[in-house]
Amino acid sequence: MADTINFTTTTTSSTLEPVFSFLSQALATLETTFNKLPGSAVVERYVRSSYKNDPGRSLLELILAVFAIRTLLQSRTRADRNGSHFIQFNQKEMDELVDEWTPEPLGAPLTPAEQYDLEALPIVAGPNGVKPKLVSTGKTAVNLASLNFAGLAGNEYIKERAVETLRKYGLGSCGPPGFYGTLDVHMDLERDIADFLGMEASILYSQGFSTVSSVIPAFCKRGDIIVADRGVNVAIQKGIQISRSTVRWYDHNDLESLEAVLQSIEKDRKKRRGPLTRRFIITEGIFERDGAMIDLPKIIELKYKYKYRLLLDESYSFGAVGRTGRGLTEIYNVPASKVDMLIGSCAIGLCAGGGFCAGTNIVVDHQRINGPSFVFSAAMPALLAVSASEGINIFRSTPSIFETLQENVRAARSILDKVEYLTIPSHPASPLIHIQIKPAYSPAASISNALSSSPSSSSSVGTPAPLSPPASTAGSLHPVSAAMLTPTKHTRDHHEKLLLHPEVIEAEERLLQEIVDECLSQNVMVTKAKRLRGQENVEARPSLKLAISAGLTRKEVEKAVGVVKAVCVKVLGRRK
Repeated sequence: MADTINFTTTTTSSTLEPVFSFLSQALATLETTFNKLPGSAVVERYVRSSYKNDPGRSLLELILAVFAIRTLLQSRTRADRNGSHFIQFNQKEMDELVDEWTPEPLGAPLTPAEQYDLEALPIVAGPNGVKPKLVSTGKTAVNLASLNFAGLAGNEYIKERAVETLRKYGLGSCGPPGFYGTLDVHMDLERDIADFLGMEASILYSQGFSTVSSVIPAFCKRGDIIVADRGVNVAIQKGIQISRSTVRWYDHNDLESLEAVLQSIEKDRKKRRGPLTRRFIITEGIFERDGAMIDLPKIIELKYKYKYRLLLDESYSFGAVGRTGRGLTEIYNVPASKVDMLIGSCAIGLCAGGGFCAGTNIVVDHQRINGPSFVFSAAMPALLAVSASEGINIFRSTPSIFETLQENVRAARSILDKVEYLTIPSHPASPLIHIQIKPAYSPAASISNALSSSPSSSSSVGTPAPLSPPASTAGSLHPVSAAMLTPTKHTRDHHEKLLLHPEVIEAEERLLQEIVDECLSQNVMVTKAKRLRGQENVEARPSLKLAISAGLTRKEVEKAVGVVKAVCVKVLGRRK
């Protein structure tokens, strides 16, 4: 029996011996060929270690590799040769479907108020300036709407230099600053700005709005602390959102509130025994929201006391205030080097385009690789850089334009401050003047009366009911109007909420637009302050926005502002 088994095994082995020999030779050939491939030793070492430690993983990776190869080689669309899954249309049916198709709008449709505002915009023939020509009437109007504080818009010498630059460099920059976009005129402007402000260096951005919204996330990251004014502009708000930092807000232009917030942050840190993180104070020099101006020396004092970095946006103060247009640092005689990141607008202050951030060499160099707008946006056109440099040269050589500007501002304020229907929250030295309707003459009174008489509407929107004023102040005014003239601590919050009610805002916007239209009919261009309702952190009251320019004489300013005063009295006097 044993002999029989041995004979069978021997016979089987001799039969399979050629097969084993062939497989062995094939594997040896495959191994030799594989070893000749670049990187084969790495793959072999990985497979050996993987199989030794976790053979199941090798099997899983093999299955995944096969699946990936099959997916790549598989046809994305399977042709249906029979056409059973397709609907056949004739030409007439296809034409009807095309005619019936209506594409969805890319944006929300304009509201009636927005449509009216768009149609009411004046059209200017030729270049813009302090006295543009209107297409509608063919007459010249006094421009108090454009941000042309130093009167550089329309300057003939700057225009000639821009044309020369256009012929030499062409129009566009053809790329981001870090990749083909930087030209010698850009570097010259950066040096001019840094030297003008007394900073080590500066960096240019091609869009004014994206300057501060790019600088903030370049330095502020998750885990950092930002202390910001509630009234900062939308660009700063967007930059803060992008940074993902921890944000603490303080009351608008209230330094007592700022110090209280700084103290509470330090108290919380000591209580939690947390590490000392990067901390920033962010504010504006002159606020776009209302033209108010900060107390820069006090903020710098708090910055050093509580160990914060200061990011100051001077978009509306650079080229607008100061003996030579250097902004708040010049007004308060504070060295610009005490501001860690000083941001300005070449579009507003120099009537060119883009913006800048000035600081130390470390601050500037960091933005060249971390500033989103600097890295990914095309550099500003060369002609705008040259125009901005020439604007700085004019500031240096002709500082008297800022004396003229301040004379015009004082002339305008001397007229507007006497109008009983108006309130002006702007700083007396600010060439950006916001004009608001006094609460006593606002439509808030009548709207509040209508809402309070309807319990359902009042409860649904949370509108405060009218409050009775003291007998000595009531007079003949509506109760809400009289109370607003002498608001108490108990009623102030209710009044502020009432003035920001959507219906009150809409009614005030209509009144202000009526003033704008009437002023335009008398050849004076003014504008309403534009807001992104529902998108800003804190809603702002509607206001007229006047931009005083040094390009006008004092008499021209007095005459134009006199027209604004007369129109305001005429329109708002009807509500008295």
